[in-house]
This record gives sequence, C-alpha cells and structure tokens, in this order.
Amino acid sequence: MPKVQLRWLAHARSGDKGDTANVGLIALEPEWYPLLRQQVTRARVARHFRGMVRAVERFELPNLNALNFLLHGALDGGGTISLKTDAQGKVYSTALLRMEIDAPAAIVRRLKIPRRR
Repeated sequence: MPKVQLRWLAHARSGDKGDTANVGLIALEPEWYPLLRQQVTRARVARHFRGMVRAVERFELPNLNALNFLLHGALDGGGTISLKTDAQGKVYSTALLRMEIDAPAAIVRRLKIPRRR
C-alpha cells in the first residue's frame, strides 16, 4: 500500500491546558474515518512524537468522524512556566498531519497530491 501524509486525509485542531496538548484529527471524507481509526493508533502517535511527549491517550468520536489525542507532558510544564520558545499546543496538529500512514491505492488515486519533480 502507498504511504500518504495525514494532511491529505484529515484536518486537525489543537489546543492546550497546562502541560497537555490536545489534538483532534477529523477525516475529510466520512468514508476515510475507518482508515484513520485503524492506522492512527495511540502507539503510532506516541512513536511519532517520541521524545516530545510523556504519554498519549486516544479517544474515538465516530459521530464526528474524528479521533482526539491528549499528549501529556508535551508543553514542558505549560505556557506560563515553560522556557520553550512556543510552549502551546497549536503546532502539534500540524506535526501530526505530517505523519504517514498506509492508504489503499483507490483512496490515493482520489487525492490531489502534487507530484514531486
């Protein structure tokens, strides 16, 4: 199966509270939700953010065709006490959308991914 970045299959929103970043991953097409549910596991997200987060929780929201992830320990203590340049959760949604998953060729053909030269 070809690999594709999540940004072609979903959009994401993120926020933060204290030391935890919250990332919602929403399928662009309802029929793509099962693929996201199968491939974007808690373990894969934890590997994707290895060294950046302490723990990952995943929640399924099938009525929204979405997954929600809590990234614990992601903000070095949080925006008001961290020495990080940007200790807020907003960049984590973009970072998650860069993760690659296996996608069926039929779905990849539907995507409008520009060809690399």
